[in-house]
Amino acid sequence: MNHDEVLSLYERRFRHEPAPEMPGAVVERAGAVVRQSGPAPCWNGILWSDLDERTADAAIAEQVRHYAELGTEFEWKLYGHDRPADLDRRLLAAGFTAEPPETLMVAETARIAAPAAPAAPAAPAAPVAEPEGVRLVPVTGMDGVELMADVHERVFGASRVRIRERLAVQLAEGSVVAVLALAGGVPVSAARMDLHPGTEFASLWGGGTAPEWRGRGVYRALVAYRAREALARGYRYLQVDASAESRPILTRLGFAALATTTPYTHG
Repeated sequence: MNHDEVLSLYERRFRHEPAPEMPGAVVERAGAVVRQSGPAPCWNGILWSDLDERTADAAIAEQVRHYAELGTEFEWKLYGHDRPADLDRRLLAAGFTAEPPETLMVAETARIAAPAAPAAPAAPAAPVAEPEGVRLVPVTGMDGVELMADVHERVFGASRVRIRERLAVQLAEGSVVAVLALAGGVPVSAARMDLHPGTEFASLWGGGTAPEWRGRGVYRALVAYRAREALARGYRYLQVDASAESRPILTRLGFAALATTTPYTHG
């Protein structure tokens, strides 16, 4: 995998010329900024910008006005290579809050779905097995959505209302693969994969695991499960915005770090 070529492809598909993520969302170029706006549970925010020291402050102020008129909070997704170099400080000065930084990581789907055996790199190994005592179950309806929302609320502190609304929309339009890890019928982890038709990428999200089940391979099993689903659908690459906790695991699985990204939130 050529890292520069894949990063360029990612930038084009998801930053320069992105498709709206769900019905009701609008992606538009506003001057030197590409943004998405829409009603909940749509993500609102800035996907890409082409700014310099002369234009940055005015562009930031314009985006703050735009989303204030919509009455919604939003996020400026800042990548480490974005310009100007002090754009992060300008966002903070404009009232944004920096969230924990993430790492854009990408892997070839086929490699993750059937990783190479350590002793014979050319020979595919068996898919990652489910950890002992854990069963992976696809989410196909609202009962599963409620269980996923419960897991994410417990693990991440995320709003169960927003998660439930988003998953319900995505399941209805067939743009997501969602999966639960159950231990004795109790959900201990959950994850989803957003599908991006017309692109080479599927995106992995979630994977939060209950503390008592961490370190047992649940996260790895959820990644492998989604990789197999992506491969079956013809997606060449898997993409993750990795937290500091998940980055080492993903690196061991074969994902490569292509860039850093920090969410700056406002509102």
